[in-house]
Amino acid sequence: MTDTLNPAQLDAVRYLDGPCLVIAGAGSGKTRVITRKIVHLIEGGVTPRAIAAITFTNKAAQEMAERLKEMVKLRETERPLVSTFHSLGVQMLREDGAALGLKKSFSILDSDDAAAIVAQLVGTTDRKVARAVQGRISLWKNEGLDPDAAAAAARNNDEHAAARAYRDYAATLAGYQSVDFDDLIGLPLKMLREHPDVAERWQNRLRYLLVDEYQDTNATQYELLKRIAGPRAAFTAVGDDDQSIYGWRGATLENLKRLSTDYPRLKVIKLEQNYRSSRNILTAANQLIANNPKLHEKRLWSELGVGDPVRVVPMDDDEVEAESIAMRLQALRFERRGKFSDYAVLYRGNHQARIIEQALRKEKIPYVLSGGQSWFERAEIRDVIAWLRLLANDDDDPAFIRAITTPKRGVGPQTLQVLGAYAAERQKSMFEALFETGVETRLSARQLEPLREFGSFVNRIEWRARKEPPGELLTEILAAIGYHEYLLSTQEEKQASQRWQSVTDFVAWMAKRGEEDGKTLIDLAQTIALLSRLDGKDDQADAVRLTTVHAAKGLEFPHVFVVGCEEGLMPHSGDIEQDAEEGPQRIEEERRLMYVAVTRAQRTLTITWCRQRKRAKTVVSRLPSRFIAEMKLDTEGGVSAIVTADSAKQRLAALKGMLKSG
Repeated sequence: MTDTLNPAQLDAVRYLDGPCLVIAGAGSGKTRVITRKIVHLIEGGVTPRAIAAITFTNKAAQEMAERLKEMVKLRETERPLVSTFHSLGVQMLREDGAALGLKKSFSILDSDDAAAIVAQLVGTTDRKVARAVQGRISLWKNEGLDPDAAAAAARNNDEHAAARAYRDYAATLAGYQSVDFDDLIGLPLKMLREHPDVAERWQNRLRYLLVDEYQDTNATQYELLKRIAGPRAAFTAVGDDDQSIYGWRGATLENLKRLSTDYPRLKVIKLEQNYRSSRNILTAANQLIANNPKLHEKRLWSELGVGDPVRVVPMDDDEVEAESIAMRLQALRFERRGKFSDYAVLYRGNHQARIIEQALRKEKIPYVLSGGQSWFERAEIRDVIAWLRLLANDDDDPAFIRAITTPKRGVGPQTLQVLGAYAAERQKSMFEALFETGVETRLSARQLEPLREFGSFVNRIEWRARKEPPGELLTEILAAIGYHEYLLSTQEEKQASQRWQSVTDFVAWMAKRGEEDGKTLIDLAQTIALLSRLDGKDDQADAVRLTTVHAAKGLEFPHVFVVGCEEGLMPHSGDIEQDAEEGPQRIEEERRLMYVAVTRAQRTLTITWCRQRKRAKTVVSRLPSRFIAEMKLDTEGGVSAIVTADSAKQRLAALKGMLKSG
């Protein structure tokens, strides 16, 4: 261990005398520290199954689990728990949720299912309005506020309306025996608070906790960890206050401050040696983040050499910016003989990707898009998938709810609430409950008729779905439920046409899979969750990565372009009221976001900004981001660096000539 870890890492691994906070700078080897500490705990006699490593993403959990498998040979049943916060919450609720009145087979609503319920409760077809209310409810849940507390905290008419929706939303979920993503943290916390016997069981079961990306925790996640750790307080939290970029979804730096208050014996260890970036890149990063107030002072350093200077390139406009990036990327790759996957283009918002995509496509440069919407996340595809999920498993309550309400079939939220409450009492799915004689005491004949008509239709289709070709049957289902007509009646003509085309493409894809693999619709429906992950294979492609900075966190690339570094974009400005309300904290989080962008780069970093940028049909003048000056870089990048439309085209033509002759 002493051969592969530096002194600070070694200190972090070996310290077991109480709660420990590891301040891990970007690229400082925090995953290595966590996995080594788990091995150290096991070698010291801690039962592997009593150790839990908690991460934020499935990908991080998977990578950590793979590393551990190579380091310690254990049977599947003996391995430490390596899990996301939400997966741990699911496990806790599946095992002990009965204490809160949840049946073991409760359903988990995804964001789209939850938004549909909120839209119904608010009485809107405007997805933006529904998403805004849903976002407000999510923030309240992350702050640990129930509907009563949210109503008391509401500050204006919009928030009062959202608080009323929150009350109805909570009642609806309880009736459906369903939980949403935020409940996977909030409900386990409630369970541990209200049931000391359950809390004691989990404290004895998980005797040492390691928490990754601690700066991204919200108030309820902090409290949940505190309850599981209990009076023993045997944990290591690993985080970096300079990389806290999720304030908009409830993450709070207060959690890092609270650790020192709640645990006076807290040991703080700093990892400052960076194993990723050249010295020039780290100097820019250190100078930038020095402008933020510090919880724990640190300065990254590296033994990887000085490296190329950080380049700032001003552009005439966003078209020139896109063309110039394509040109520079080609030149760098030609010069260094690398792979396309060595390059990443980072931006503040998804809307910036389109023009860069066009430039890369024009030059036949392969790319993958991260942080955008996958095909399987589109509302219309999810509508069709809900039918497939229901055919494969009629215990799937969220699929049942989505299928029966999209398109509407004369079944309202009140009817579904009553059915959900009855199903919970009977410990059955909503689909099974609608056929029971007892439900007639709760619902009128008028309410039951469309429910049972729907149930009979599903049963008839399910029988055929085990035998008939999937493409033909799926086409017939969509015709029977009038899905095309539903799109035309709820969307503008162009949008309805695009969505219907998306659905027909999906049907054709399913038909092809059925034909090639000899699968029925039921066979395909049972593996739909796996099929919908196909987009994830892009990670392995030899292609330039286009990604938002938020989606790039945790990644690294030899060569990075950070585009659109202008006031209003990076730092991003919200509306005047929001900027005034959030004040310095808003700019501090934007500065941390820029710091994350800069520290993704290993060898070269190019920063671009435009003198003017198209917004809708108008052209708006722009100023360079204050962050460029804070990094002590010249915003003009030297006079020769200014790129105009003509110079970009000339350089691109010259480069193509070089590539052909090369």
